[in-house]
Amino acid sequence: MSKAKDYYRIDLETGKEDPKSRLFCDPRAGGFVDLSDVRILACSVDTVRQLYRGLIRPEVMSLFDKPGTIVDFAGQRWHSGRVSKDSGYQYKLQNADLGFILLVKNFNAKIENIGPHLKIEVSPHAIDTFSPERLQERLDYYASHVLTNVERNQCAVHLALDLQGWQPPADLVARMHCRARAARDISGIKEIQWTLESATYGKGQSYLFGSAGGVQLGIYNKTEQARAIDKLDYWEGVWRRRDSFDDTDPDNYNPEQDVWRVELRYHHSIIQQFASGSFDLQTGSTIQTDSYAAFAPHLDGLWRYGLRQFKLLARPGYFEPIWTLIREDVRVDLPVDSLVDETEYKRQYKTSRGFSGKNVELFLGNFVSLLARERVGARKAFYTLKGWDCWPVIRDHYAAKGMDEDGLYKHIKGILEERHVRWGRAV
Repeated sequence: MSKAKDYYRIDLETGKEDPKSRLFCDPRAGGFVDLSDVRILACSVDTVRQLYRGLIRPEVMSLFDKPGTIVDFAGQRWHSGRVSKDSGYQYKLQNADLGFILLVKNFNAKIENIGPHLKIEVSPHAIDTFSPERLQERLDYYASHVLTNVERNQCAVHLALDLQGWQPPADLVARMHCRARAARDISGIKEIQWTLESATYGKGQSYLFGSAGGVQLGIYNKTEQARAIDKLDYWEGVWRRRDSFDDTDPDNYNPEQDVWRVELRYHHSIIQQFASGSFDLQTGSTIQTDSYAAFAPHLDGLWRYGLRQFKLLARPGYFEPIWTLIREDVRVDLPVDSLVDETEYKRQYKTSRGFSGKNVELFLGNFVSLLARERVGARKAFYTLKGWDCWPVIRDHYAAKGMDEDGLYKHIKGILEERHVRWGRAV
């Protein structure tokens, strides 16, 4: 099969080729595809996994004597526990607030020997907080507290593009060409694996191409996935902050429209091959990196490389215009060091639209049961509820269902009365 070609990009006013135009012309059939409504919200590093070799410090293993407890490590508090053998490691130290998971003791190496005994996984909010250099310092700091004779053992990364104004065509699987044999189209009930967790949700579609030990391409509804794991508020903040991709439209993100994600996931072995096989055009030497910070300047090249390994074709021999757009116009956004001390935190408030509301419904049911037990009336209970810190989320949740404050009061009064009649006041 010949090398796939791109549609021409045409300036609407002059009719001449313009490498930045959103109007694409089929060079053979002569039709046009207009992608002016596609909005690029963010292209960022979604996951970093830094691997290390070394000898485990004896005092570290004592942190796992009582799995499931909170322990002190490297000046911070961590949750210790065991992990499944599928991860390749036996134990973990996790601090979700910081955004780090440390996987300790490789299943295939003896504890008394130097080996690949540590993998540190970094969450999106931690990646977004630090520049690659500062993040690498943090990773190396944790590694030095787990291992002696520390040496970096390459990294793995996921690159994620979030966009609106486009969604996968129904025949995506048929038109996606790649070397990988594995392809999954998950419709109806969805399940996506996220490091040690899984997110399950029931709307939209999700596609996964390739194998976990190589390069994978994932395309899925990010709005639904974020809502399912109660992270929609966080991601909406990212999309609003990063919508400067389109300088002509400061309101790039539309909260009423779903966001779709195109994600490239690179196993550490692929990063090593990329680093060993890529050359600096000025020096002629190979990249030869072994850390996230050293590889970060090459992420744009990695993004474009991935979109040439997985080819969405409009027809045989020609790329779908959206594939040309995201391959040529998108650049990976990396945070820079802030002048603000990293210990100065900014509060981020959750909103009712960021999750399903199940927690609110469960809380209200338990709240009413306690009211009945303590013989508290509906009016007093309602004013107590309004004084609680979480009242805005409860109010907004029911407002989204068409219930104002007066309606919510009557709702609480009604279910409290039902509780009294069916089960008694404090029996």
